Parts: sequence; structure tokens; C-alpha cells
Amino acid sequence: MIDIEGFRAGLTADGFAESVDRELPPAGDNGTHTHPFEVRALVTQGSLTLRWDGRAETYGPGDIFRMAANHPHSEEVGPAGVRYLSGRKTI
Repeated sequence: MIDIEGFRAGLTADGFAESVDRELPPAGDNGTHTHPFEVRALVTQGSLTLRWDGRAETYGPGDIFRMAANHPHSEEVGPAGVRYLSGRKTI
């Protein structure tokens, strides 16, 4: 079972002031980009592959991923789409 409330509490405790519940459609790829904030996210449905620094990692339900602010990366959504809760912290 995924502990969404525990994840939210951890975000708040670690200074992530904003959290966003996102859902992305299947098989999307948004190309290389950056965000002006640090991200910590919990995948709740589907899958997402992140690519950065010459590596790729796929995350599914219950997995948590992080991305530093202003770090170039790309995101590829799995065939069933993806839904995740994302905490954002401006650096």
C-alpha cells in the first residue's frame, strides 16, 4: 500500500511548500528540459522513465524519485500513463 499521507508529511517536514498531483497521458516524451525547483515525487499509478546524466531509470507505483533544480533531464511516460504526487522546493 502506498502511504500518500506519510509522503505528504515528509514533503512538508523537508521544506517542500508546494505539492502537485499530476497525471500524464500514455507514451508522452517531453524532451530535455529543466525546472527552477527541486522535485521529490511519489508514483501512484503507471510508470515514468527519467533520463539524465547518461542514465535512465523507470519508476512505478510506490517508487519515489528526485530531481535537483535546474538539472537537465527528460521524462518518458509509460504505455498506461502515469500519475504522481510531486513536491516542489524553490532553491
